[in-house]
Amino acid sequence: MYRVFEALDELVTIVEEARGVPMTSSCVVPRGDVLELLDDVRDALPGEVDDAQDVLDKRDDLLHAARKEAGETVAGANEEAERTVSDAASEAERILADARARAEQMMGDAHNEAERMVAAGQAEYQNLTDRSRAESERMIQAGRDAYERAIEDARAEQTRLVSQTEVVQAAHAESARIVDEAHAEADRQRVDCDAYVDGKLAEFSELLATTLRTVDSGRNHLRSPVNLGGTGGRPTLYDYQV
Repeated sequence: MYRVFEALDELVTIVEEARGVPMTSSCVVPRGDVLELLDDVRDALPGEVDDAQDVLDKRDDLLHAARKEAGETVAGANEEAERTVSDAASEAERILADARARAEQMMGDAHNEAERMVAAGQAEYQNLTDRSRAESERMIQAGRDAYERAIEDARAEQTRLVSQTEVVQAAHAESARIVDEAHAEADRQRVDCDAYVDGKLAEFSELLATTLRTVDSGRNHLRSPVNLGGTGGRPTLYDYQV
């Protein structure tokens, strides 16, 4: 190929240095030199062209092999990507199913615990109410008994003192005092009974408030994103009222 370029350069030099024909753009060149250079070019071209064609053929083979290998690589990569995506989807479904199962279990446990606490609160309330009612009735009955005994004692004392003129007024005063004390004692016992019942009901009210706060805390925990599994769904909520 070097000889081809060398011969072409010599041809260019001959044409540039050739003597021009007056009044035309033509020139006079040595025919023998030009033909000799053209023969050199003709002789050199077939071998160089064959070499260039071999290079082109080899390039095409390399490109074909490269395209084939690239296609196989892409196909393998696509299969690997599809397998990876499938495995990831399966794993995501499994994790989602586990999260849903745990959420349902937590909801069930919270529901059962809330029902147990409400039932316990109702039983405690009923127990306190019954005991308070019984204690109130006992204290009221004791006050009535004390009042009736005081009245009977006052009447007996009044009857005994009626026959004594000097102490009739004192007897009336003492009788009135005893009656007033009996009324005061009955009122005091009634107030004590009411205070006892009110205290027990206040304790039960605090117990119910604590129970409701515990249930609300459990519900708020179940509403948090960690228990939704990032799926966009919402778990079933339960309201409990006493």
